[in-house]
Amino acid sequence: MRATGNGETRRQATTTPEVRVVEEWHEALNAGDAERLVALSHPDVEVGGPRGTGRGTGLLREWVARANIGLEPRRVFQREETVVVEGVAEWRSSDSGEVIGAGTVGSVFVVRNKRVASIVRYDDLAGALEAAGLEKTRETRPC
Repeated sequence: MRATGNGETRRQATTTPEVRVVEEWHEALNAGDAERLVALSHPDVEVGGPRGTGRGTGLLREWVARANIGLEPRRVFQREETVVVEGVAEWRSSDSGEVIGAGTVGSVFVVRNKRVASIVRYDDLAGALEAAGLEKTRETRPC
């Protein structure tokens, strides 16, 4: 926290190596760059969401090709290697490119040795924070 000069305090944004990896992961996802996602991920990466959980970069590649999702991070929470991101998600039709679904989701990343070891998506921030064992006080970048 830091003083703003008018009696208020504001949380200071910090970027750790783990948060930087997660930011790069989002950039690669949004660019549709599966090769960059694989390079940023552990070979045995855990990939999870509403349809279940699996492992490996092959599954990650399949997910990127099938999901047609864009994720725009809004809030970031962190404790050590665990990073929770609240973001706006948009799913697009692979045929027309039109948005076919949108919503705010929460994702839990585990970053080890500068690579994403796990990414699990939840329906909302509360579910992601609970799964990660984090509280909102662990916010490193406000929306």
